[in-house]
Amino acid sequence: MKSILKTIASKLAPSLHSSPQDDAVPQGEKGVAQIGHRAYVGGLWEEIGKLQFDFLVSKGLKPDCYLLDVACGSLRLGVRAIPYLERSHYLGIEKEESLVRAGLEKELDPKIRIEKQPNIIVSDSFEFEKLAQKADYAIAQSLFTHLPPVIINLCFKRLYPSLQAGGVFYATFFRTEQKFENPREPDDFRPFTYTQAEMAGFGEENGFTVNYIGDWNHPRKQVMVEYRKS
Repeated sequence: MKSILKTIASKLAPSLHSSPQDDAVPQGEKGVAQIGHRAYVGGLWEEIGKLQFDFLVSKGLKPDCYLLDVACGSLRLGVRAIPYLERSHYLGIEKEESLVRAGLEKELDPKIRIEKQPNIIVSDSFEFEKLAQKADYAIAQSLFTHLPPVIINLCFKRLYPSLQAGGVFYATFFRTEQKFENPREPDDFRPFTYTQAEMAGFGEENGFTVNYIGDWNHPRKQVMVEYRKS
């Protein structure tokens, strides 16, 4: 386990998950223990895991590519991507250690874990450089739906040098036509909304070429944006 969880950081920072829950559910490790690792990341385990994986393959993901799963949670995508990719080609980052542990111990076949050696770090500040490998593809599914602008911008800023030249980052968000004043602090359960222009701005300000994809059949109507490293 120590070889996979290479760094353990504070659990007090950015929200990385989806789906509203009752206000009585605490955020963080206690919340994971209370409602379970699948519910904490928003449920729809099979549906959204398959949706992400099929989407990435349709965009050219091959077994020899390096995939960075930003806010990988309890491996909803990982349980499909890890067996598909070559050894150590799955890269993950997540702020909640308890989610990662649950994914590795309860969701991923132990034989696959040993054979494929996924590289996952626990960090609350997007320390992508600790993965020691640049990614060809990255995805953040229902991450920016729970973060304020300052933290979204930090993600883009730190991600750019951790992608290969020409590497691509896919991210989802809840779209609003009019700019909305979101909460100032991240929240694992309350949804944040952004305009298409705001989401383009995050990428453009950090050197990415932006392509709005829009609908990709997400069950909660999150839309997709493509950010490509120049």
